[in-house]
Amino acid sequence: MEAMRDYLLQHGQEHLLRVETLLSEDEKENLLSQINSIDIPKMVTKFRQSLETFEHASSAQIDVQLKPPTNVLRSVTRTSAKQLEEFRERGLLEIAEGRVGVALLAGGQGTRLGVNYPKGMYDVDLPSHKTLYQIQAERILRLQTLAERKHGKQCSIPWYIMTSGHTKEPTLQFFRKHNFFGLKPDNVIIFNQGQVPCFSFDGKIMLEAKGRIACSPDGNGGLYRALRQEGILQSMRDRRLSCVHVYCVDNILVKVADPVFIGYCLTEGADCGAKVVPKAHPEEPVGVVCEVNGKYQVVEYSEITSKTAQKRTENGELLFNAANICNHFFTVDFLERASGPLEDKLEYHVAKKKIPCAGEDGGTMKPSIPNGIKIEKFVFDVFQFSEKFRLWEVRREEDFSPVKNADGAATDTPTTAREMYYSLCQSYVEKAGGRFGTGESEAKSGVVEISPLISYDGEGLESFVKGQCFSYPVLF
Repeated sequence: MEAMRDYLLQHGQEHLLRVETLLSEDEKENLLSQINSIDIPKMVTKFRQSLETFEHASSAQIDVQLKPPTNVLRSVTRTSAKQLEEFRERGLLEIAEGRVGVALLAGGQGTRLGVNYPKGMYDVDLPSHKTLYQIQAERILRLQTLAERKHGKQCSIPWYIMTSGHTKEPTLQFFRKHNFFGLKPDNVIIFNQGQVPCFSFDGKIMLEAKGRIACSPDGNGGLYRALRQEGILQSMRDRRLSCVHVYCVDNILVKVADPVFIGYCLTEGADCGAKVVPKAHPEEPVGVVCEVNGKYQVVEYSEITSKTAQKRTENGELLFNAANICNHFFTVDFLERASGPLEDKLEYHVAKKKIPCAGEDGGTMKPSIPNGIKIEKFVFDVFQFSEKFRLWEVRREEDFSPVKNADGAATDTPTTAREMYYSLCQSYVEKAGGRFGTGESEAKSGVVEISPLISYDGEGLESFVKGQCFSYPVLF
């Protein structure tokens, strides 16, 4: 204990032992074990660096360095049907050969949705009551079927699900309860991201209780360290994967392992790629992909001045228009590099939060205002390491509708996601030759749900719908 006290004193963290006299021997042992598990000098240095970056960030300075990513961007709306089909075929072949994996970022709980369980278990109240996990699992199953039919060989898409300390066990139990939604259990690999200590505003590591350090998940950018530490990279190598699709759990429209996106990136020889959507309006609070000093990165909306956000091209489009939707392509070779020595070059980002903390008596207090800082890494911060980066612009209504906020919020709610899901399914039916309404009156919108097991992105519906007129609700 004395040696630990001296060690902490050197790094300004001696307060961690201030409640020593209140601890039992077991509590002391647990606290020392937790302290020893943290690289105190490194984390204190990283915290100070991230705080300096946060406090000295200058929108005006960033604006001068910004360039739109026009040279690396291609849009689905400006690509011919023939080329799209070629991309799709390339992606399906890679899937059929067993070279495509999927990594799901699922560390978050549904706190903002008003629930205390992992987001992937959330039901947005579709007629089928399928959860986000089930919808995504069924898209994987359907894609495997399409690749097998096309190329005549059985294949599988391994699904790597990154959870946090709070979500791993509930997620595992949920999948077991539902028999992994038809996927082979060996192909659903659940692993944990890391944790980092929380800090007070003056740089002190916080205690959550008298014998326990306050920690939080290290962000979705914790993926890279976790891939190596949890043995996931080795698993990918053992399965002979060439590339991985990485995405966030809360997007109800996500095209898991999208063969068109994968085919585009492979055709371009990209080692790193990202899907983007056009911004809804200049002030939309989303990060945009930009070139900064010759490197690609996501620049947060708060880091760009309003004047720059309003800039337009000669065609009237926003100049900085590539909104990030956390939907990425990586080669396994790139992940090897990003998870190695380069990982330590990723900066932590700071967020001021209300963090439960130990009071003078060692009991836990829940603050009513932000009292500390959580630090985390972002998954897209590795773009800077790419040797051949590519962007694929997609239609928001076909690819992106996150479930982040409880109903009553302005955007990204279960209701908005459900309505976009219905709208997309209706468009699939209409493209396949079906219509809605009775007689001459056409209905504009209603409840339309198509199981991903029936169709991945609208394919194969003609035999069900062509020439028919439907009344709501329509369920396949």
